[in-house]
Amino acid sequence: MVAPAKRMHIGLNLVFLVPGETGGMEVAARELIPALLAAAPPGTRFTAFVNREAAAAGDGPWGELLPAVTVPVNARNRVQWVLGEQTLLPRLAARAGVDLVHSLASTAPLWGRFCRVVTIHDLIYARFPDAHPGIRDRGMQLLVPAAARRSHRVIAISRQTRDDLVELLGVSPDRIDVVPNGVGAVQRETALPEADTRERFHLGARPVLLALSAKRPHKNLAALIGALARIPPERRPLLVLPGYPTWHEQELRGRAASLGVDGDVRFLGWISGAEIEGLWAIAAAFVFPSLYEGFGLPVLEAMARGVPVACSDASSLPEVAGDAALLFDPHDEGAIAAAVERLLGDPAEAERLRAAGSERVLGFTWERTARLTLQSYERALARV
Repeated sequence: MVAPAKRMHIGLNLVFLVPGETGGMEVAARELIPALLAAAPPGTRFTAFVNREAAAAGDGPWGELLPAVTVPVNARNRVQWVLGEQTLLPRLAARAGVDLVHSLASTAPLWGRFCRVVTIHDLIYARFPDAHPGIRDRGMQLLVPAAARRSHRVIAISRQTRDDLVELLGVSPDRIDVVPNGVGAVQRETALPEADTRERFHLGARPVLLALSAKRPHKNLAALIGALARIPPERRPLLVLPGYPTWHEQELRGRAASLGVDGDVRFLGWISGAEIEGLWAIAAAFVFPSLYEGFGLPVLEAMARGVPVACSDASSLPEVAGDAALLFDPHDEGAIAAAVERLLGDPAEAERLRAAGSERVLGFTWERTARLTLQSYERALARV
């Protein structure tokens, strides 16, 4: 990259980030920030703008690797978060003298005497309005289109998200940069030993089919449960569904009971990092039947751990998985069941997918993400 004539001062909008509560966007921020600092041209300055919760937690790269300015709001309160981003952040960014503010979580300040770049992760609120019912979804319907219109550059984390921005929001393709996420060090804690994992979650000695996914309708877990019921009992694996309960979980439990497979499904609530790693370590396969993903990082995380993958052929998942996963029609329970049976019953195919997955993840690095992000900054600054 050619160094810009003017040294950049970049502000990172992290007002959304409540540590431990923000999911994949928090993971992306924690991984991207060190990579940005390492890849930036000499003399580039960064300042993070964080909420009170993140400032109090003090366990992130903000404040440790780069200076942080506290936006005095509690972001667990959605109204405070929006007001902080739209009214307080622009003033604090101007006072800090930033040239550009990069908002990392799909919404962004709509004004300010600085250049604006926003990363939009998905348009799920438009494709699947029941994914996040209530005030959050209504807010996204207003804030995301406004951010896309008022930002100088829009970063999409996949070609699918880029296409959605063009189709649903009318954003010009010339203003969009596709910048895929990376895969970092996936195992962050020591795995619970296999015997302890199996005993703790009542898994016995059966093969484990892991589906790490939020329990929301667009994740299509109901179809996965239906597919499980199509597998004969003598070959049926245990389906393990970790993750916090949602309003949709009762529907999933009811479907499992109605199909007679409630004894073959483990609905786990929140579990520790060591327990998650224990499940990854014993998983015979990972299945991801989602109807819509802005990116689909769990697919790459499974590949990085050497777990063979079967996933939906919808939205961004084919571009992420490539030929390193078995792809299926997520609306066809028979196709899902066939993919699962192939993963579990064909050792040669499972081994091929393990090898292909290990190779696939090498193309998704946070260093590459950082380099493409910096190029987006330069395009934005060149147009103001």
